[in-house]
Amino acid sequence: MSTASPEKYGNESISQLKGEDRVRKRPAVIFGSDGIAGCQHAVFEILSNAIDEARAGNGNIITLTRYEDKSIAVEDFGRGCPVDWNPVEKRYNWELVFCELYAGGKYKNNEGGDYEYSLGLNGLGSCATQYASEYMDVTVWRDGKKFSLHFEKGRIKGKLKEEPADRKKTGTTIRWRPDLEVFTDIDIPEEYFRETLRRQAVVNAGVTFRFRNQTGGKFETTDYLYENGILDYVGEIADETPLSAPVFISAERKGRDRADKPEYKVKLSAAFCFSNRVSRIEYYHNSSFLEYGGAPEKAVKNAFVYAVDSYLKKTGKYQKNESKISFQDIQDCLVLITNCFSTHTSYENQTKKAITNRFIQEAMTEFLRENLEIFFIEHKTEADKIADQVLVNKRSREQAEKARLNIRKKLSGNVDISNRVSKFVDCRSRDIGLRELYIVEGDSALGACKLSRDAEFQGIMPVRGKILNCLKADYGRIFKNEIITDLLKVLGCGVEAEKHVKELSTFDLENLRWNKVIICTDADVDGFQIRTLILTMIYRLVPTLIRAGYVYIAESPLYEIHSGGKTYFAYSDREKTDILDALNGAKAAINRSKGLGENDPEMMWMTTMNPESRRLIRVMPDDAQRTAEVFDFLLGDNLAGRKQHISEFGSLYLDMIDIS
Repeated sequence: MSTASPEKYGNESISQLKGEDRVRKRPAVIFGSDGIAGCQHAVFEILSNAIDEARAGNGNIITLTRYEDKSIAVEDFGRGCPVDWNPVEKRYNWELVFCELYAGGKYKNNEGGDYEYSLGLNGLGSCATQYASEYMDVTVWRDGKKFSLHFEKGRIKGKLKEEPADRKKTGTTIRWRPDLEVFTDIDIPEEYFRETLRRQAVVNAGVTFRFRNQTGGKFETTDYLYENGILDYVGEIADETPLSAPVFISAERKGRDRADKPEYKVKLSAAFCFSNRVSRIEYYHNSSFLEYGGAPEKAVKNAFVYAVDSYLKKTGKYQKNESKISFQDIQDCLVLITNCFSTHTSYENQTKKAITNRFIQEAMTEFLRENLEIFFIEHKTEADKIADQVLVNKRSREQAEKARLNIRKKLSGNVDISNRVSKFVDCRSRDIGLRELYIVEGDSALGACKLSRDAEFQGIMPVRGKILNCLKADYGRIFKNEIITDLLKVLGCGVEAEKHVKELSTFDLENLRWNKVIICTDADVDGFQIRTLILTMIYRLVPTLIRAGYVYIAESPLYEIHSGGKTYFAYSDREKTDILDALNGAKAAINRSKGLGENDPEMMWMTTMNPESRRLIRVMPDDAQRTAEVFDFLLGDNLAGRKQHISEFGSLYLDMIDIS
């Protein structure tokens, strides 16, 4: 038996990605994803440069064209991207902009540079998008000339072309097609472009965002324009009779995130109103929509709860011993859009969906508190309506929570599922935060797990054979399957489907009877298939359990290695090699692990059920759409595609098949 390591890790093992490979081979690092989300982010990077030009007062129309061949073009009427010789850097500016990460004209914005409040500060956008493109054509009008560049797969083709300008207006047009060698999907939906341009029109008052969509060789054009920006948008969202009229507030502040950090400027603005019919909150910073908020969200929660709570106390609207309001009570009747800009911004990551600046949070909290206090003083009638509505929301929420707790208590305490589901073994604990459900393969595994489990908090549900493929079957067949309906009853949370049997309620995560749902099958081909079928069932019928992180896979060891009176467990061939290496050539007996039903209780507890020593894999798909595609591909009707996939990649999995 050889104990030598199959791979040598030495000085020659270290390598560095260079040039376009820095993006083409690792797109998710730059764009946050190598799927459609990353492809969309690349579009926004190019659009951001046009927005920065318009915000700096250079042009008030930005045109985005979506072509049928999946290429995209962004045109602005700014000053035109610098492309000629840069004497300081001793390189052409087009090289710095389109071929050099972390290069650009926005790093000195805090020193009064060309872009005081800029969306694109990381110096990545134009270059990263160019690197990730099948091709990119750049046309620039400036200095009375027209400049043209052509790139293919991250590299310049030909040279910078210079000729007399064919129009008076300056500006830049960039057309590119995302590369399918970089992204898994480049078919960006029309709705993404429309929603993005609409949002940008909201936060860039007076700038027209023109969308040209090519279908059947013809172009349909739509303009998005909000003359008064977020104030008009709040008025559009609110109904005709809101509790308060839309209000716009703004201010500027200077400060720093830490005493030893440089000072920077923040321009704060918000528009809001209250309504008992609609609610919406959106945060924007330097024109970027902050999907996850960050600093602005924390500031809004702090300021609004403080201001409304203070008014309720001041006017004596709280009942005796009544609990304080929460932000949810305010949010349910609030329409608020914040639109802020700063000369220095710390984004949570390159995708710019949240910011983390401490000073921005503090400045915004103070700004909102001051203006809300003034608003409540100057608008007493409206303030009373708002306060009353918030209290209605609060008391309704508390009653609903009380009712849910009572229902949950009944479900977990009084309803004995084990009497209604064959062979299901419940646990003793009624604490939902502790309870674990093991979904196991067959009656033999049920017996082994039952003997080895901790009966206080671990329940067991056996699955008899290979269950129905829920991607190929319709709901009628699915809900006639006793194995599936029994499992859904044990889960307790209902089903996420419009049509289902009367015995199963509509989905409600609050009614889930378990803190962990653990799929536990043999480490062989049949076990993997059963695991996949169970996952498919969960994904189609209760996908929220996966998204919320309740679903796990229990890893079973592949090998038992006995040496020197000790037993070691290896969960992969690599681990087996590592264990043998660590034994330094000592005599060892290697056995392929048995199926779950053949293991003794002590081993089952140690390898599969003991929270201290077991291995669980949490099933948390980053991209639900991609997961659905994979499930559909592996278990759907595309037989030809699956055959092709097996012929190309099947050899990689031959070691999983026991051919002895």
